[in-house]
Amino acid sequence: MCLIHMSRLYSLTTVQDLPVSIEEIWSFISSPRNLKEITPPSMGFDITVDTPTDVMYTGLIIAYKVSPLLGIKMNWVTEITHVKEHHYFVDEQRFGPYSLWHHKHFIEPIEGGVRMTDIVHYKLPFGFLGDIAHALFVKKQLATIFDFRFKKMIELFGQMK
Repeated sequence: MCLIHMSRLYSLTTVQDLPVSIEEIWSFISSPRNLKEITPPSMGFDITVDTPTDVMYTGLIIAYKVSPLLGIKMNWVTEITHVKEHHYFVDEQRFGPYSLWHHKHFIEPIEGGVRMTDIVHYKLPFGFLGDIAHALFVKKQLATIFDFRFKKMIELFGQMK
């Protein structure tokens, strides 16, 4: 008998309202150079290939190193696959710690500011071992990363009243 276990597809959604204009938030979130600022220092995030521009475009490749586990440096390469200026962009992992990483970043105007919504779909490698890792630490680690980002964005742009 052959047993095949497929790792599950997980998702994470975050929503944050900020008292800024679409132009201001787009300028910040669409620049790969700002990724380090909104990533916890404990992740050891460093862009390893300098992007030729601060303007995001479809097809842009971003290569960086992260230390998601026990300080061990890992390469991670993402591609920007979709961009609609001042509305959304999508990054997808091409090489890295996940079997699948698909991250949609949406921004929309609301009264008094902007609503940012992130939707991440991800899958871990190693079948049921990936599922165990997710339960033990990956889910919590992703929540910690997005909590850091939430607080950092308030620090940078203020909080909705």
